[in-house]
Order: sequence, then structure tokens, then C-alpha cells
Amino acid sequence: MIDWKKILIPVSAIVILLLLWELLVWVMGWPDYKMASPSDLWPAFLRYQELFWLYGWQTLWRTVVGLGVAVVFGTLLGMIMGLSKVMNDALYPLLVGFNAIPKATVVPVIALMFVGQHDFNTILMAFMISFFPIAVSVAIGLSTLEPEYRDILRSLGASRMTVFWKIALPKTLPEFFGALKVAVTLAFIGTNLVEIITPHGRGLGHLFQSAQTNSDFPLMFAVLLALAALGIVLYYAVVALEYIFAGWAVRTAH
Repeated sequence: MIDWKKILIPVSAIVILLLLWELLVWVMGWPDYKMASPSDLWPAFLRYQELFWLYGWQTLWRTVVGLGVAVVFGTLLGMIMGLSKVMNDALYPLLVGFNAIPKATVVPVIALMFVGQHDFNTILMAFMISFFPIAVSVAIGLSTLEPEYRDILRSLGASRMTVFWKIALPKTLPEFFGALKVAVTLAFIGTNLVEIITPHGRGLGHLFQSAQTNSDFPLMFAVLLALAALGIVLYYAVVALEYIFAGWAVRTAH
């Protein structure tokens, strides 16, 4: 059964935000070359709709691939850290230090290392910026497993692998999906960093850069709104997966 409140409340919030944005621009009397209003964005979408579809798809698939790699790598790394205190103590400072490096400074380095590999560079940056919360959440979920469950199953003859699949892994799912919701937005940031800092004629980041060069503020804000829409779509895709694989945790929380 569809819970219409969960649909109407977010949609209403978005509509209210757009109305407040429109009202602010009108009250302040800002021209569209200083601050575009939502009513200025629709003509920009219509005028460049083919580019939005093309570049939006390019940004989306690179982000999804980078996020997918981050999920696999982050989960495996989190398992290693969560199941071994020695590895956790060894790797955690390295991950914190790596994550503290501004990724905008890493983009030129990657571009020089892999010259001309535009898709690879973009996917790599989306991966590098989004795997950290996944790895940390899985590690914390596994490291905080109650020893009583482990001891009971081991006393009943369960192997370490059985304990992991039956108890440890399901326990980490709420933390994992919580981190995945954060990683979705981070992956988009990584993708657009490459598209803007090292423009190569692809993605919404390139369209934003072109609009900025031409001082086309309505197009710039239209690109930002398109990126926000893609992020919301991916976020709710993760929410749907959470209901499928960890619905018990969601229902308990509510």
C-alpha cells in the first residue's frame, strides 16, 4: 500500500522552497544576470533540453559506476577493519588522512596521471570521494557485534563464516544504507569536480562551465537544479533498496 504522506511531504517541501526562492528574487529585485529565479529556469531547460538529457545521462552513469565500485571496495575494506582490530588500528588513520585531502586538489593530479582517460578519471574521483563513509560504517557495525551472539552460535557448532553471514552482516545493514545515502551525494560531487576542473566536453559539469563562461545565470542554476534532481532520484533508489534488504530496521525505527 502506498504511503502518500511520504510522497506528498517531500514534494510539498520542494514546492515551498521554490516559491520562497521566487519570492526572494522578486522582493530583492535581482535581475536574472545576478540571481536567476525558478521561473527563469524552465525556459533554459526547454532551450537546452537535448544537452540536459545527453549530459545528464553522462553524469549519471559515471556517478553510478563510481558509487558501485565504492560500495564493493568500501564494504570489503570495512569487513577487514571490523573483523580485525589490528587492521582497524592500522588503516583508520590512513583513511582519515586521505579523506582530509581536498579532492579538488587531487583532480589535476589524476588528470596528469591518466591523460585523456576522461571517463576513467571521472569514475575514479566519484569512487575516491564516496567509499570512506561506507567503509567506516561497515567497520563500526562489525566491530560492535555483541560477543554473546557469536559465542552462542559458536557453541552450537556454527563456523565463523556462518556467524558472519547470519549475524554480523545483517547487523551492519542499517549503518551501511545510512552511509550509502551520504555516499550518493559525495559521488555526484566527485563527478562534477572532474567535469568542471578538467572540462572535456561531457557531463552537466561541462554544461555549467559553459554557462558560467557565457554568464548565462538561468542556465547555470538550471544545471544545479538538474544535479539536485539526479541526487534525489539516486537517494530514493537507495531508500527503496533499504526497504527491500533492511526493511526490518526501517520499520523498527518508525
